[in-house]
Amino acid sequence: MRKTDTANVLAGTRTLRMIDDLPKAADRGFWDGLPGEVCAALTERGESALDEQIPVLSDYAEFSRNGNRTHFEDGYFRRRLLLTQLVLAECAENGGRFAGRIAEYIRAILDETTWCLPAHNTYVRDAAVLPAPDPERPVIDLFAAETAAILGLAGYLLEDVCASVNDRIDEEIRRRILVPYLTEHFWWMGDGEQLMCNWTSWITQNVLLALFTRREGVFMREDLHKVLAQAARSVDYYLDDYNDDGSCSEGIFYYGHSALCLFGCLDVMDRITAGGMASLWHADRIRRIAAYPVSMYIGDGQYFNFSDASPYAGHRCARDFLFAQMTGNEAYAAFSALDFQAQEMPERLLEGEHDLYADLLQLGCWREMASYPAEQVLPEDVFYADAGLMTARDEHWALAAKAGNNGDIHNHNDVGSVTLYLDRRPFLIDLGVGTYTAKTFSADRYEIWTMQSAYHNTVSFREEDGTFLMQRDGRAYGARDVSCGLCAEEAELAMEFSGAYDDPRVRSARRSVKLIRGAGDADGTVILRDDFHADGSLTPVLTFMTYERPQIIDDPVQVPEFGGWIDREELTRYGRICAVRVGGLGFMIAGGIARILIETCPIEDERLGKAWKHECYRVLADVEKNMSKTVIIRG
Repeated sequence: MRKTDTANVLAGTRTLRMIDDLPKAADRGFWDGLPGEVCAALTERGESALDEQIPVLSDYAEFSRNGNRTHFEDGYFRRRLLLTQLVLAECAENGGRFAGRIAEYIRAILDETTWCLPAHNTYVRDAAVLPAPDPERPVIDLFAAETAAILGLAGYLLEDVCASVNDRIDEEIRRRILVPYLTEHFWWMGDGEQLMCNWTSWITQNVLLALFTRREGVFMREDLHKVLAQAARSVDYYLDDYNDDGSCSEGIFYYGHSALCLFGCLDVMDRITAGGMASLWHADRIRRIAAYPVSMYIGDGQYFNFSDASPYAGHRCARDFLFAQMTGNEAYAAFSALDFQAQEMPERLLEGEHDLYADLLQLGCWREMASYPAEQVLPEDVFYADAGLMTARDEHWALAAKAGNNGDIHNHNDVGSVTLYLDRRPFLIDLGVGTYTAKTFSADRYEIWTMQSAYHNTVSFREEDGTFLMQRDGRAYGARDVSCGLCAEEAELAMEFSGAYDDPRVRSARRSVKLIRGAGDADGTVILRDDFHADGSLTPVLTFMTYERPQIIDDPVQVPEFGGWIDREELTRYGRICAVRVGGLGFMIAGGIARILIETCPIEDERLGKAWKHECYRVLADVEKNMSKTVIIRG
């Protein structure tokens, strides 16, 4: 049974029209009504784009040879970014100064053999990619659809400027998007068997934008009705696989490419059916999805991250603001507006993005977001049962603890992991993911160190030969007996997660993570309790990933800073007391630890380096065999 019914809602609408309510360049009331500094910034950015040569695309087949994505993608995405900037500059100025260059960029993109990225050039999900595209059988991937949306919107916004290329835009969108969309069944369309992800909402949104921004009569009405019906089915398949609790299993970074593209799908459908989607905005599942970003926020632009996500998940934008308003979520609307108000002009203009649809929504909401009354509030504690994820806070600590399983989309093996911030500074971190290569999405994915449980704040088991028994990937490998308690004084997540290791020698691995809130200005306390029952050949090893440099404290009982809050009796009954100072933030102190090692993890990858500006560290704490232990964390 369907969890949502977009297709039936759509079937009940009688109106079908082309998009006609986004602001074209000819709508001078809109463009001239923007704040002067906005128009000036758009024009200045377009002038910079005028000075650049059209980027040359590198060898398409390189990805198949060595797995490198960036050489081809750098030029590919730069073309689309510069075209977007030129289009917006022409809309703002309306003098024809950018028209010739816009036509050149459009022709260059239309002349590309394919709009599908080399890393996506396959007709079967997770199959080996083909080294060369087949122009007679186009693949609709994320960026073929996004390219079509950019071209469609460029022609829509600047109909007179693009008069010389509009017919060809129509023909290429027909050939590369409409025909394959109606004659092929790509996996991301959904069939009730395969698990859907951000591809479904992201591509569906852009297919709709590409086709419904063209002029009336360019495409047959019958074909457009078929497209709309398939789009609605795809949205339903996508929502069937989205967590019921509203959490995004792909992590907060992909929320923008997943849930906000769901917003885009519904918004575009609403426009072309004259409000036919109105009832869906207030569906409980849609409202829960719109509540997710606020609960994941830490502060200073940082979010709790897991899966292939960075703690810097990007700024909130008009799509968030409008999604919040459409679902009646005032906290999300205020949160989005406050983020917008804190941004500099380039960030407000979505610098680095090549999404004309998002740009238009951003400009349309500019004045309202800039003046929206908002103040920062502490998010409420949340337990997402489907993800097994708890987030909790007090005035100083922000804690996330994850049970769940290792079958998330963009999964990292991280059952039992903890992420912790003190006064918005990272105490225990999730590194995120490095630059995507062929290996990232291959059978060898978990050879990459950032994907492994031994580099998350969870547990591994050391074999007698020194190697690690780590968690396995897949939905079958996860936690059970999960419970969560949230109250004014404390928040606690507990689980049994021996099943994440798929090894009979690990008979039990129980963990509880508790935040005891501080009173007034006092720091609270975070307590991790673990209880292991494993074969004698295995040594449980706790992993703690830190950004600040850790330092082992040789005799923690004698350190005055611990006086008054160490429960010595609690710790010593678990064995020898050990402690680690984490930079200038605070301490971790534990009983039942046989040995502590500290390793430096160099951050050499460009993508990781955007979040982590220097090396990170791994603390490995060997637990006395089959011993319970408690780790107390204080600032």
